[in-house]
Amino acid sequence: MTEQPEGTAGEGAEAAQEPTAGTPPGALQKADLGKRIPAALIDGLLAFVIGWIPFIGGIIAAAYWLVRDGLELDFMDRRSIGKKLMKLRPVTLDGTPMDIMTSAKRNWMFALVGVAQLLIYTIIGILLAIPLIFVAFLLGILELILVITDDEGRRLGDKIANTMVIEVDE
Repeated sequence: MTEQPEGTAGEGAEAAQEPTAGTPPGALQKADLGKRIPAALIDGLLAFVIGWIPFIGGIIAAAYWLVRDGLELDFMDRRSIGKKLMKLRPVTLDGTPMDIMTSAKRNWMFALVGVAQLLIYTIIGILLAIPLIFVAFLLGILELILVITDDEGRRLGDKIANTMVIEVDE
């Protein structure tokens, strides 16, 4: 019996390998929607609840959305809490580690909801928050459509930041 290359058969074959500088485009396998959608719901619920803390919640929620995939915290490991729980990891296509700037590029559209939650505490803010929430909603629909229809599962934020989400063993 011949040995097969790592990740092609046997134990751990379901999880994609993380890219390195020499990983060819298309060599990464997109994450399953059955994991990706629950991860997004976990992150969304977390940010939404935090966003309702008077005055500072919107700032914290927007900050979480922006930097969630680039924080070097042990319990997060350069990925959001939802992705960590669902064993997913955002990776750059060139193999460089995720950082805060890359995270902000791929997640800015979700931070709009946190900004809207911050604005809601004033009358002028409510007038600004309503169209902002509408724009965020439309962007969210576009992102979902791209995750479902794109061959690599890459949404608009992934294309801007040159990233994709893969499944990992831990």
